[in-house]
Amino acid sequence: MKKILVLVLVMMMTMSMMGCGAKEEDAIVIGCKNYTEQEILLYLMKDIIEAKTDLTVETKPYLGGTDVASKALEKGDIDIYPEYTGTALIAILQQEVMSDPQAVYDKVKEMYEEKNLVWLKPFGFNNTYTLTMRADRAEEMGLETFSDLAEKSSDLDIGGTQEFLEREDGYLGLKETYGMDFKDTKGMDPGLMYTAVKEKQVDVISAFATDGRIIAFNLKSLKDDKNFFPPYYAAPIIRQDTLDAYPEIEEALNQLGGKLDDAKMGQLNAQVDLEKKDAEDVAHEWLKSEGLIN
Repeated sequence: MKKILVLVLVMMMTMSMMGCGAKEEDAIVIGCKNYTEQEILLYLMKDIIEAKTDLTVETKPYLGGTDVASKALEKGDIDIYPEYTGTALIAILQQEVMSDPQAVYDKVKEMYEEKNLVWLKPFGFNNTYTLTMRADRAEEMGLETFSDLAEKSSDLDIGGTQEFLEREDGYLGLKETYGMDFKDTKGMDPGLMYTAVKEKQVDVISAFATDGRIIAFNLKSLKDDKNFFPPYYAAPIIRQDTLDAYPEIEEALNQLGGKLDDAKMGQLNAQVDLEKKDAEDVAHEWLKSEGLIN
């Protein structure tokens, strides 16, 4: 009898512990990759969903790179995360580079539907990759374009995320298209790259076009004169089963569609990276300033 009583107690405790770790009912999980812009987008989506629906949002920021975030969505560990059209086209779907923004969006949207994942309206900005260096160094070396840089690359170091250095739409493709062959490549955390080039630890970095530190640190983005990089328009991706269960999410998130251009996104990024504001606060205040939430 005692053994049965003990067994019942253990089972009750186990069920209680499982309940504590379970996802809250009517809670949506939003994740993001491991850098500032993604975190801001995460909280923009969280706030507008909670303001416009009766749903609660759990957040999983800084999951890691593209591979981690995309697999978390496919497995159902998260319901939504922000992705970029060019990244989806090249890195995830392994398609050929396309340059027309609408054609890229339509292509990834169609192919993702086969995986029961839905692309909603893009936020509006194009955070394409760019190669950036100190403005004074670029002027000293007479560098304006990627082709100019390629000619001098053997004397220079480049820093970038490990993902960028290993991707076909990153450094590997640049080597083939432009003939770039840097003296050294250094894998770096995305939050450290800009300081590294500013402080002369590397000569060039793979920057993001909407990063506020480009202007703040007096950096110069070189021109992609062969149009190597595809468009990288950011948009929410949501699981179809989540959308079926909570269709009101689409209307809520689509209110963000087209609201952020490159300059606005750069300003929000700068508030976090340079002014050291909290990403959640920055997102919340911007939504209020735009009249999207009260």
